[in-house]
Amino acid sequence: MKQIHSHPLLFILLLALPIWIQGQALKPAVPERVGISSDRLSHLDRTFQEYVDNGQLPGAVVLVARKGQVPYFKAFGDRDMEKGDPMPKDAIFRIASQTKAIVSVGVMMLQEEGRLLISDPVGRYLPEFMETTVAVAKEEGGYEVVKAERPVTIRDLLTHTAGIGYGYGPAEDAWEAAGIQGWYFADREEPVRETIRRMAALPFNAQPGERFVYGYNTDILGVLIEVVAGQPLDEFLTKRIFEPLGMEDTHFYLPKEKINRLATVYSKEKEEGKLERAPTPGHMRGQGHYVEGPRASFSGGAGLLSTAMDYARFLQMMLNGGTYNGKRILSRKTVALMTTDHMRDIPYGPEGQGFGLGFKVATDLGARGTLGSVGDYSWGGAYHSHYWVDPAEELVVVYFTQVIPARGLDDHAKLRALVYQALE
Repeated sequence: MKQIHSHPLLFILLLALPIWIQGQALKPAVPERVGISSDRLSHLDRTFQEYVDNGQLPGAVVLVARKGQVPYFKAFGDRDMEKGDPMPKDAIFRIASQTKAIVSVGVMMLQEEGRLLISDPVGRYLPEFMETTVAVAKEEGGYEVVKAERPVTIRDLLTHTAGIGYGYGPAEDAWEAAGIQGWYFADREEPVRETIRRMAALPFNAQPGERFVYGYNTDILGVLIEVVAGQPLDEFLTKRIFEPLGMEDTHFYLPKEKINRLATVYSKEKEEGKLERAPTPGHMRGQGHYVEGPRASFSGGAGLLSTAMDYARFLQMMLNGGTYNGKRILSRKTVALMTTDHMRDIPYGPEGQGFGLGFKVATDLGARGTLGSVGDYSWGGAYHSHYWVDPAEELVVVYFTQVIPARGLDDHAKLRALVYQALE
């Protein structure tokens, strides 16, 4: 130590080494170098291979990053069971609602540039949202339509407290008549800006700020980005997020040359039932329109395709306080705001958890009852994908599979248990 202190520059470099490593691109690492036991990781190998062998999962990719390095990155099972194509680590998955975190980051980037404030009414940028309505259910059945008590704000959309669902609330009939229900947009020929414009005229499920209602909020944010930035959402995300982070395989619609890497969708309708290949082309439960579809509607709430490594790069940027591989996407204070519980007195379902600006956030481990840390943040997608970030443990976990619905699976909970038991 005396010799190190006699060389001040060397001493400073050694102190800065952990920070420097975290700022670099994700690279493979021996588990023990980042405080993870190789022996204990074998429980993860065995468990996920059993899911495949028992016919509960078609295939999956699991990536664990710690301290800015990747000690665990493995693929299990098949990309396509009928063809016998093994699952590659660079398989491309439909990430559905994992799109929401990326679009939420895009909105916060615009705030950092002074082009909006999240406290602004959405109607300042999308005029049709300045005055909206709410459907109030009647005791005797049916509903009445009342004016919203205040304009919806951008923050309401980021926290899913705008009162906007997926078209299945009290005014379900009106949403069905408008052809706006469910999160799947890939088959739409109508540009998303027009869909959102029509959506604003429909009765919402609750008053702004009244309660958490999961729905089209982030699709509206995607259109907000288009209007404020003056470019299509796919171009904005590519230029401002995907290219700087090296997310080369993240797209709204799949380039034809990457078709053979797209994971096939399967369904598990019953808890004890077998996996069945979803129909082709199908819609949300099928193989989808990501290859042959109209390529006209960019869903900010559920439209992206990605790989485990691409998404890990995005999450590592968040864990690093907004930077990755020398590129700053957000300020560290914006990251802190996004990953803080914003629910206050607004009821939020899962006990011990709240919701920030695009992420679910752990607030009380005892109440939640699962391993992790206070402040870890997470979400997932309709095709049974999942991720979380644990800043206290410098940990990023990405789990991709393609099963919808996924009845009777406990793989998400077991993945969390198996990752944490391997920490030294």
